[in-house]
Amino acid sequence: MLKFGAKRWLFIGIALAIAASFLSPNFNRYYLGVGIDVGIAIILAVSLNLINGHTGQFSLGHAGFMAVGGYFAAWISLKLGESAEVFFPLSLLAGGLFAALIGLFVGIPSLRLRGDYLAIVTLGFGEIIRVVAQNTEAIGAASGLKGIPKLTNLGWTFGLAALTIYIITALVNSTYGRGFLAVHDDEIAAESSGINTTRYKVVAFVTGSFFAGIAGGLYAHHKQFLAPTGFDWLKSVEIVVMVILGGMGRTAGVVAAAILLTLLPEFLREVSEYRMILYALLIIFLMILRPEGLFAFKLKRRQTS
Repeated sequence: MLKFGAKRWLFIGIALAIAASFLSPNFNRYYLGVGIDVGIAIILAVSLNLINGHTGQFSLGHAGFMAVGGYFAAWISLKLGESAEVFFPLSLLAGGLFAALIGLFVGIPSLRLRGDYLAIVTLGFGEIIRVVAQNTEAIGAASGLKGIPKLTNLGWTFGLAALTIYIITALVNSTYGRGFLAVHDDEIAAESSGINTTRYKVVAFVTGSFFAGIAGGLYAHHKQFLAPTGFDWLKSVEIVVMVILGGMGRTAGVVAAAILLTLLPEFLREVSEYRMILYALLIIFLMILRPEGLFAFKLKRRQTS
């Protein structure tokens, strides 16, 4: 169980998100949009950190599950029409659950693999999801899904980001969560001690996919347009970089990296022709200086039995 302090921070985070939502009409629209992008990136990075950081797997298909949640939530909102705003939370939940279901189907056969093999398989599944979206007329196919209502705001984004951080932290620090850490530390030893490593990897994968779907729903109702090209393997690599740069298994570092890597391209707009080169060089520079992640302190874990 987490101490009450963690719950208190959750409530403070949600309260601040609600306050920011009420004040958002006074904000500059550009900065408001960047702020929402930051919140979505935090959800994506923290959810992938459960899979890649805490459980020690290497998934390269997170953008695919973001796409599943985004398209499904947007499709529901378009079908609801004027009632979409009332049922927005249910649309997000449905997108997350559908992404989790797809994650279950992907995870059961693929998570028996390890290391590079798992990375290749998840990358392949992510590309399959993108290609399916590109050829499905019901969701706009290659031309994209248009006309999505703008329902995402700072309150929803950062409230759900705070909830994501809390749930994943609580899960990892619980008695059940010791299994994730055992799988990460030594999968063979974990199996020999009776831990069903495949089940733990599937649970981590499904949970991460659920929150990626939630992030996709927020993204869809923020951008008001979805195109399959926005969920290619480069998007998955971008999320993986946030986890690696922040420090595998370090939630605070991953959050910091998500904020940094979302804001960096905006700061580099003044030199737009060299922006991606400078962006890549900064990442290389940071990885050389902090190969263990932005937060270099030693992570203390509970002993696994």
